[in-house]
Amino acid sequence: MAAAALAGGMALAGVGLTAPAAHAAESDVSFSNIVINNGKPIVVGISAEVEAPLTYTVKSKVALDSWWVEAYRGTYGSNEYLLAVFTTRWSCRTSSAGGYTFRDCDETMTVDPDNMPGGNGNNLVNSDASTWKTLGTAIKKGGGYDTDLLSPTVRLQRASRIQSANATPEPVTKGKPITVTGTVQRANWSEHRYDNYGGRLVKLQFKPAGSSTYTTVKSVTANSSGHLKTTVTASQDGTWRWRYSGNTTTGASNSTGDYVDVN
Repeated sequence: MAAAALAGGMALAGVGLTAPAAHAAESDVSFSNIVINNGKPIVVGISAEVEAPLTYTVKSKVALDSWWVEAYRGTYGSNEYLLAVFTTRWSCRTSSAGGYTFRDCDETMTVDPDNMPGGNGNNLVNSDASTWKTLGTAIKKGGGYDTDLLSPTVRLQRASRIQSANATPEPVTKGKPITVTGTVQRANWSEHRYDNYGGRLVKLQFKPAGSSTYTTVKSVTANSSGHLKTTVTASQDGTWRWRYSGNTTTGASNSTGDYVDVN
């Protein structure tokens, strides 16, 4: 099936961003197997769109004109707002059994921090770094609909980054100290900028020359301004980087690597 863009998570062109009010699930339509972003949090910065895979199954006894699954915050039907600015459907594999039609759908949700469907001034704010609920809606041929509030959820996280990573001196004499510095930051959606993120526990990692694998050497806590600084002993050529593992509201990130030649 050719890809089709579903505006605001809706399955028909021209359908607005507010879906029908939710009501109890009906036996002739149901949604299951909802997986957003492969079960991982969606990490969003301050400007770039982020795409997240979405898969689900819709089961129906009746003919359908359209259907969709969406993530939302708030109370559905009164003050909800949606996560995806649009959804692209790549395929819906169809099968039948027991008088039901099953559609196994493969889609991509696009999240734009500056273009949210409703919500806080149409952009993400910091309180949106939380768990988002899901719903499924089906529009029946000949009229009628079914909107079901679903149990699966997805977590939205603010992006982090580690800036100005630097290992000095370069080159260095074997056995002498190397000083590694950097600054931890995370996205401030409310102010549309990155702020220093103090007090974070960050791993210092090393990859020897000729290797493709980083190993953690030590853990360092950033100061209140987000700045990192530590000293290690030079033993061999290789690349140093910082690794922040994230938390419930903030995504993980790696700094760029800095290669140091050891003489």
